[in-house]
Amino acid sequence: MTQTEQRERPTVRRGLFPVVLVVAILLLFGVPWLTVVLPWATPVVVVGTVVFVAVAVAFPFLMFLGHARARDWAARIADTTIGVTWVLFAWSVIGQVAHLVLLGVDDSARVVAVGVLVVWVVLVAWGVREAMRVPRVRRVDVTLPKLGADLDGTTVVVLADTHFGPINRVRWSTRTAAAVNALKPDVVCHAGDIADGTVDARRAQAAPLGTISAGMARVYVTGNHEYFGEAQEWLDHMSELGWESLHNRHVVVSRGDARLVLAGIDDHTAKSSGLPGHGAKLDLALSGAPADAPVLLVAHQPRQVVHAANAGVELQVSGHTHGGQIWPFHFLVRVDQPTVHGLTRHGATQLYTSRGAGFWGPPLRVFAPSEISLLTLRCA
Repeated sequence: MTQTEQRERPTVRRGLFPVVLVVAILLLFGVPWLTVVLPWATPVVVVGTVVFVAVAVAFPFLMFLGHARARDWAARIADTTIGVTWVLFAWSVIGQVAHLVLLGVDDSARVVAVGVLVVWVVLVAWGVREAMRVPRVRRVDVTLPKLGADLDGTTVVVLADTHFGPINRVRWSTRTAAAVNALKPDVVCHAGDIADGTVDARRAQAAPLGTISAGMARVYVTGNHEYFGEAQEWLDHMSELGWESLHNRHVVVSRGDARLVLAGIDDHTAKSSGLPGHGAKLDLALSGAPADAPVLLVAHQPRQVVHAANAGVELQVSGHTHGGQIWPFHFLVRVDQPTVHGLTRHGATQLYTSRGAGFWGPPLRVFAPSEISLLTLRCA
């Protein structure tokens, strides 16, 4: 590729962005308008159209203010808007398919509109409740062939994607930390995406993480959202709260004659962030680790398992996917990641992907429950 082509490509991308944005907004709001507004009498159509147009026009400006200008009030409105609209859009698409099936039935369009609205209201109400509650504990046994007998039964809590953000969740954070402590874990891993925003802005929400206790170690790695802002500051802050920040490094825990390597690497996006000294470097993280001990690698994105498998890592724990968070995002996540949630095998390496404890953006979780993952390690 010539230098001219390299300069032109970003320009083309920038030129296409407004077009893509307009098309996305037209689809996101247009399909629900067609499904739940158009079938009714003229006064309802007029009022509904005014509401839909007003929200659609305001939405990109609120997103810009909320996320580019860090105005929490705007982010709360914009994030909630995209969440509830996405649910309405998804079920409106299903409603349009149902309408085709019901062609010829009297008032089929209105029947579909009512059905979509009922499902939408129920799922939004349920989704908010699911997002705001303390995560349920998901228990999984994981066998590590190289694990010494003295470490059989070691418990590892995986806490991921807390996403402290525009909605103040100090109380949620406190209750989640208490739920982790109630498990009396040997190891706690925070697998990244701790917050959306600076340390100063989210300090109060993150403070309860300092109260979490573990018998052997508490370790933390960066997620991609840290690289939207203050990745190094979050690493430093977690160290101040008493956690081991695994910035391409490892620690060794032991019981009796058995040892376990807890290694951590930066997020997949760290290198492209341009932040000096950051980038996923597994060879550096494992440098000096005892060869006879199994390795538990904490890496934010499941896709990083490719490197873990090449390095002979026994177990990788990740987050990032949120389990899809709002159906049917599950299918889009699967395009980008090797798995959405749960325990999977990739060659000799096992990968546990947590659905995450919090949420990003919309305060909704639909068919993707949050979790605190409790892994019990077993020897062969």
